[in-house]
Amino acid sequence: MARPAPSVDAWLDTLDSGRRVAIDGLRAIVLAADPALTEEIKWNAPSYAYQGHDRITLGVEPRGGYRVVLHRGARVQDATAFRFDDPCDLAVWPSPDRGIVRLADLNAIEAKSASLTSLITRWIVATG
Repeated sequence: MARPAPSVDAWLDTLDSGRRVAIDGLRAIVLAADPALTEEIKWNAPSYAYQGHDRITLGVEPRGGYRVVLHRGARVQDATAFRFDDPCDLAVWPSPDRGIVRLADLNAIEAKSASLTSLITRWIVATG
């Protein structure tokens, strides 16, 4: 039997204080982008779903820094007709429907807060 995922608070309690502050900053940005998002721990990280569909996953980079992954769920989906514009070039796009934003530290998170909120809001609209 699979173990249940830890609660978000339990997962956050495993982080040192510096990482906790940075992840909490990213969490606030994501939740400000769309209050209808639901948060849980999935893929060993805070993940956000919109109307039951996984859309965003946060992460701590192994060598330092943080990431925000914009996606359309765990399974590969046909992206032939899917288009999304990232005018600020915040993300690297390994596929048309999967973007990864890497942020070095809390200062980078704070500096890009407004553009990241806008990107996430548009992502939810485009994938909703």
